[in-house]
Amino acid sequence: MSTPYWGPDFDALAAFDPDIADVVLDELARLRNGLQLIASENFTSPAVLAALGSTLSNKYAEGYPGRRYYGGCEVVDRAESIGIERAKELFGADHANLQPHSGASANLAAYGAFLKPGDTLLGMALPHGGHLTHGTKVSFSGKWFDAVQYGVDEKTEHIDYDQVRDLARQHRPKLIVCGGSAIPRLIDFAAFREIADEVGAILMVDAAHFIGLVAGKAIPSPVPYADVVTFTTHKVLRGPRGGAIVCKEEHAKAIDKAAFPMMQGGPLMHAVAAKAVNLKECLQPEYQTYARQVITNARALTEGLAAEGLRPVAGGTDTHLALLDLREVRDDTGEVVTGTVAEARCDAAGIVLNKNAIPFDPQPASIASGIRVGSPAVTTQGMTESDMKEIASLIGTAIRDSSGSRTAEVAAGVRDLVGAHPAYPEPQHAG
Repeated sequence: MSTPYWGPDFDALAAFDPDIADVVLDELARLRNGLQLIASENFTSPAVLAALGSTLSNKYAEGYPGRRYYGGCEVVDRAESIGIERAKELFGADHANLQPHSGASANLAAYGAFLKPGDTLLGMALPHGGHLTHGTKVSFSGKWFDAVQYGVDEKTEHIDYDQVRDLARQHRPKLIVCGGSAIPRLIDFAAFREIADEVGAILMVDAAHFIGLVAGKAIPSPVPYADVVTFTTHKVLRGPRGGAIVCKEEHAKAIDKAAFPMMQGGPLMHAVAAKAVNLKECLQPEYQTYARQVITNARALTEGLAAEGLRPVAGGTDTHLALLDLREVRDDTGEVVTGTVAEARCDAAGIVLNKNAIPFDPQPASIASGIRVGSPAVTTQGMTESDMKEIASLIGTAIRDSSGSRTAEVAAGVRDLVGAHPAYPEPQHAG
């Protein structure tokens, strides 16, 4: 039985535009030949990629299933409806919206549902692990709203819940945001709920980084506590790049109206369909095994880096990521290693990670005193705890190598690891 023609054809791309075909192949080679430790990245499945590269990309579908502004939407309606039901099942949510183009778009829609310009929101400061969209002055969230920022306790480096409560009582925000992009420890959603109830605020959880661990039942869910939960569909979740929202039924109409028509026009139906595929993947028992291994690997990697002299911020990790303090790390010339330097030296050897500010960082964000590492992608490749120890050793060697004399040695170690656990391995055909 032949496969029906459905659109994408790499040979056609290569023939018409070899420049872009080369880019596609070079990116695949980059993924296969290096260690991808960016905490917000992962390898989405070929099934998801197939939906992304489909003719669904052609359809304009402003509105919602059964309530579109264009005709011809009966097919894409099916994709969105399937995805919505899967999201509700996966997260135990009353309502789901899969239309946001990104995590920032999802946050913007949530703010649009509950806030007006000038209203007060309380969010986590970016230098302490928050996100740009939680009230940072360069973001719309800080320009359009009166943003008050909380952080972590200087001694424990855990979220300072006393500070959150004090600021909430003082400023009476209409909305409180919890979540962030560099928080290695679990968040006490019940404590945030209690504070929000005390001051009459909406509780929004930005679960972009850890929603995949929630989907895999590896960490507690924010859904029972939050009025609204926003998230990205990539990262640990392992879906296409995009955003989504789940919320309580009482907020469903406000969220949907804020996503469309307030904040964006037509959804990307190929992305919506790809999100639906990914949500089905997350409903499988295998995904729960994966999510647990992500945490196990993150802890092993953190312990290995601690043994290399990199101090784990907050004492370790409960999630998929770790934040490491480099201020006590010196290279072979005796110089302190900054985040910028560590990132560059690792990159030269095929280890991809990012510099990151640490709480109360004396360095500017462009230099940073820390690095952030994550385990989602390498776990997708099938790596386990022993591999994480090896990766930690390679990072330790790379960041101390001022001259680059050991770059080839580290790169060889990277090749050994990715050779044993390839990203996007070639299909094995029976024959």
